[in-house]
Amino acid sequence: MSNSEETNNQNNADLQFFLENTESSYDEFLANDGDVFNKNQNKNFKKYGAYAGTEEYDKAKAQELENRKRLGRYGQKKRGGVLRYPLESLTEHTDYLQIDIEKYVPIGSSYISSPGDDKRYVFGSDRPGRKSSSRLSNKPLVNDGTILLPIPSNLQDTNNVQYDSSTLNGLAAAGVQAAEGVMNIDLSKGLGGAVDQFGSVLSEAKKQTISGVGNVAAATDTITKFLASKAVNIFGANVTTNQLLARGNGEILNPNMELLFGGPTLRNFRFSFKMTPRNEKEAEQVKLIIRAFKRNMAPQAQGGTLGSGNWFLKTPNVFKLRYRTGRKNHPFLNRFKQCFLSDVQTTYTGEGTYATYDDGTPVSMILDLSFKEIQPIYDIDYDEKPGTEGVGY
Repeated sequence: MSNSEETNNQNNADLQFFLENTESSYDEFLANDGDVFNKNQNKNFKKYGAYAGTEEYDKAKAQELENRKRLGRYGQKKRGGVLRYPLESLTEHTDYLQIDIEKYVPIGSSYISSPGDDKRYVFGSDRPGRKSSSRLSNKPLVNDGTILLPIPSNLQDTNNVQYDSSTLNGLAAAGVQAAEGVMNIDLSKGLGGAVDQFGSVLSEAKKQTISGVGNVAAATDTITKFLASKAVNIFGANVTTNQLLARGNGEILNPNMELLFGGPTLRNFRFSFKMTPRNEKEAEQVKLIIRAFKRNMAPQAQGGTLGSGNWFLKTPNVFKLRYRTGRKNHPFLNRFKQCFLSDVQTTYTGEGTYATYDDGTPVSMILDLSFKEIQPIYDIDYDEKPGTEGVGY
């Protein structure tokens, strides 16, 4: 490659770096004699200016360009503020829903969190609940900010716990006890001791089986039907021990059915807001609110905390929801843990027909939001704030 070609390639690289990382235009680039690290045009001058013309300078500049192209538009960007609808009706005594946008914080290398861990509680920043219309944001919210909305209609919360039915007939119970007995054999007593313990386990299992079914004949019949069902199922049949007992003896094994605790569940919340902007400023707020929800619930095209490459996606932002009265939490309504926004549905024909103002803003819109809490609710969540406020969670 000739010296002129190298110079042209370098100039092209400088121009690309300059245009992508500053607010300047091509004319400004030329006005500065192509100096992309001009102190007045690029803050990176101080960082790399001392290495100009060296191999380290070229590598650093290339790495900076790559990092900025990959990260600059996504994870590092942050713009807060307050958006509100309706524009003027929120006062010191008004009840409303406050939604704060926060960056998601992963659990970390422990991979689990303890029940009632307050790391994901809705504590902390008591962002302004009331701002005059002149102080509301007129730019999109990015990875930060607060949205204020009226209390939605059909207000409710539902707490669920999962329970599952479980069956364990007598034969299965005896088998479980026998298996546990075998596993608990103390091998430190030597081979003779282990054999004696094994014999005791089998003897107890036989005794329990005969006692449960009534007599030796019934026990033998039940075990025979059990083995027969297993044998015939090898050939593709679908026969159970209870089916053979019901056909042959008119009886079945007692299933000992019981409802057992299966685990906690995660709560879902769905809100519906009808928006009818009455003036240009309120229309701007509605547009920014819809955009904020869509933008901040979307997966981030940047890797996680390790600065991963484009093979990874970063978890979307989380939302803190609070019912408020003026600048205080509502004294009665339920609390929320941090939520993901799983669904945003916007209907731009709120009255069933298409109608817009002169600037294209729909006359009436319906915004449906579906939130899902990150963590389940535990009993100890009601013992500390915010669980002790109002009805708690």
